[in-house]
Amino acid sequence: MKDKRQIVNYLIFGVLTTFINIVTYGFLTKALHIDYKLATTIAWLVSVLFAFITNKLYVFNSKELTVVLLIKELMSFLFFRLISYGIDIALMILLVEWLEADDLFSKVISNVVVVIINYVASKQIIFNNR
Repeated sequence: MKDKRQIVNYLIFGVLTTFINIVTYGFLTKALHIDYKLATTIAWLVSVLFAFITNKLYVFNSKELTVVLLIKELMSFLFFRLISYGIDIALMILLVEWLEADDLFSKVISNVVVVIINYVASKQIIFNNR
């Protein structure tokens, strides 16, 4: 039951994180005309901060606030999110530049892949305080 609730919470906050990522990206590229690679990076930073807070507090209920644990979780979270950022930007380049797909469509596809990878990393490694 706990795992089911955790997955539902992860999906809810994952959708919100993805929404924040895509809206930020869309605003930066369409309204401010920022290059899609820079916009992907900025959108990633904004969504990672949101994701860390919501994953820690509401998805994995890691509410211990010792400085050592917080730093450990944050560093692990950032490490794995950097990996997922690499996947995100690589997929964007592959889809947009090589396959000439629409950039917003590509962003959605990329985010689906990233959400799955991030859940596994968060559950199995980052917030696994056994």
